Amino acid sequence: MKTADLRAKTADELEQELLNLRKEQFNFRFQKSTGQLENTGRIRFVRRDIAKIKTVLAEVKQGKSPAAKPAKKAKAAKADAAPKKKKAKE
Repeated sequence: MKTADLRAKTADELEQELLNLRKEQFNFRFQKSTGQLENTGRIRFVRRDIAKIKTVLAEVKQGKSPAAKPAKKAKAAKADAAPKKKKAKE
């Protein structure tokens, strides 16, 4: 699952997806303990997808937007390019 796809979803959709992935992770744990798990690599991807969703949800709840970050850098660049004040003569 790509992060850009997650950022396009609403908070409700992200929470539903998180719930589905946690159920899948729960089922994988049972399959692993009973020896029925065939695709062990899938556990890793589910864990990472859960982490991605939780990160995007935290950004949404804090009101942070990835598009706002470059604007802050542009402001800092403009401040650096401003002419420096001359020292006053005594």
